[in-house]
Amino acid sequence: MEFGFLPNTVALAVVAVLGYLFGRSALRAPTADPNQMRRELKRARLVVNELERIAQEVRRSIASHHSSVLHFKDRLSELGATPEQAATRDICREAEHLLRPTVRLATQMASAYDELRQQSTLLMSFTEVRTDPLTGLSNRRALNESISTFMAIQKRYRTPFTIGIVDIDHFKAVNDEFGHPHGDAVLKDVADSLERCVRETDIVARFGGEEFVVVMPETDLEGAAVLDRRIRRSVEAETDVTISCGMSQVLHSDDEHTLVARADKALYAAKADGRNCIFQHTGEDVQRLASTQLVAACEAEDENAELVSA
Repeated sequence: MEFGFLPNTVALAVVAVLGYLFGRSALRAPTADPNQMRRELKRARLVVNELERIAQEVRRSIASHHSSVLHFKDRLSELGATPEQAATRDICREAEHLLRPTVRLATQMASAYDELRQQSTLLMSFTEVRTDPLTGLSNRRALNESISTFMAIQKRYRTPFTIGIVDIDHFKAVNDEFGHPHGDAVLKDVADSLERCVRETDIVARFGGEEFVVVMPETDLEGAAVLDRRIRRSVEAETDVTISCGMSQVLHSDDEHTLVARADKALYAAKADGRNCIFQHTGEDVQRLASTQLVAACEAEDENAELVSA
């Protein structure tokens, strides 16, 4: 595998991924879930492939720009033998030709930098200091860093992303009735169900207690509603509990705190409305997800799932 440009970045990525996977397999080998390991390997490959793609694109751009610079340098040598006035005019014209690829390269480098930040965010979930020891999900520290990264990208490119805060319904009663070891088992079951439902690019983190957060890059509220509905139905079918969810899509005026606060407000509305449901914060008000548009989107998603399974 040839990476050309940014070899240290890619090498560190590979080391981080392999080191994480080896460490987790050594620590949790007796209870390792083969399905979870396959999902993590798939996600690790996705990150490394994206890093390789970024490195190759930057390498091609730099090679092309280097060719333009060499051409400009050669032209300067040639113009040294022409009359001064003509040489000045030609130098201006050649500089104009060089300016375009230079500006284009600068734009590509800025974009590559932001893409690397995004992939670095995904790599954070492959390190033990950013992993919740009970569930194996990203922890609060990794979540905060992830949201901060996606927020910076949104500020620059207006790229949407949505977060969903998931809360296990009546979890205190589960602990009180069955004990904390059973409660821990429930937390693990819910975490596994969440990871099975999300896409490779999504980030699932334990927010604290019985709350989890799903970060959905490049996803608006409508797309997040389909995913959150699938999560809610999956948890209800696969575990002994139900969940409530509150969602918020990032606004250009948001910071990390207001984004989470709006999702949290939607979550409390879901719990007040009877639990086992999803609410969203639109930026202006809180709404229960029951619109015709959402139902149509969910039905289409179900039909696609049936076709794939067939």
